[in-house]
Amino acid sequence: MTLKEKDAIRDSLQAYCAKYPSQNKAAGSLKGVSAGTVSTILNGKYENISDEMFRNISSQVGSVAAAGGWQIAETKAFRDIMKAMRDAQELRLVTWITGDSGCGKTTVARIYAKENREVFYIDCRKDMCRHNFVREFARTVGIKIEGHSTYDAWDFIMREIIQMDFPLIVLNEADKLCDDVFLYIIDMYNTLEDYAGIVFFSTDQIKRRVDTGLRYNKKGYQEVSSRIGRRFYDLDPTSPNDVYAVCMANGVTEKKKTDAVIKDSQAYSFDLRRVKKIIQILKRQAEQ
Repeated sequence: MTLKEKDAIRDSLQAYCAKYPSQNKAAGSLKGVSAGTVSTILNGKYENISDEMFRNISSQVGSVAAAGGWQIAETKAFRDIMKAMRDAQELRLVTWITGDSGCGKTTVARIYAKENREVFYIDCRKDMCRHNFVREFARTVGIKIEGHSTYDAWDFIMREIIQMDFPLIVLNEADKLCDDVFLYIIDMYNTLEDYAGIVFFSTDQIKRRVDTGLRYNKKGYQEVSSRIGRRFYDLDPTSPNDVYAVCMANGVTEKKKTDAVIKDSQAYSFDLRRVKKIIQILKRQAEQ
């Protein structure tokens, strides 16, 4: 790894640390990285830091854009998500954003989290138990919870967030959470109301789950529905104009090629993952 690459990672790490109340909190949020390592890199002392460690840090704090120079286009979903997240953070709102798979929800959420202070992004998984969810939450906030109960760890997280200026909690694919973890949403809202914004992301499958929970009066679903204002923020489906914008942003400008990308993606509901794949193939063919 070249010195220039290491310097670029150091700059990204410095920007990452600036989003946290302290450098130690930022270090605590990184997997497999000590506070000492962070301090050493920020001071420009690279001699005892392995390339593997630089790559590890880069993967956690570096650019959202994929290797190879992929550029993120400002689609309608991009603009709508950015506005919804900004409103949630500044006004301390609770919002549940739903959209089709492949519309760019995760990418935009990660960009917002990387570019703004006091934004804590968590990828949810269906196998997350309560302890795992709280542990991941604590790590993201930069809190060490080893040796503490789940109850105490949750209390630490809530107290830490309340002390911040404009914190925003982002739970991606929140519909995957099991009911036991799902109920933490209620407690989180009750504790952080007027102190923090909360944004959930998922496909519209969550609507069926909530409707079923309300119909059968399942524990917690009435409260969850109330706390998101009894409505979801539905993103518009990806359009041909959005696909065109992605093409332009990534150097596919010939009409024949943009038409081909739009036509191909139409058969797949304009899924932006499919769009990215086709554009990368076209660019590779052009290089060859």
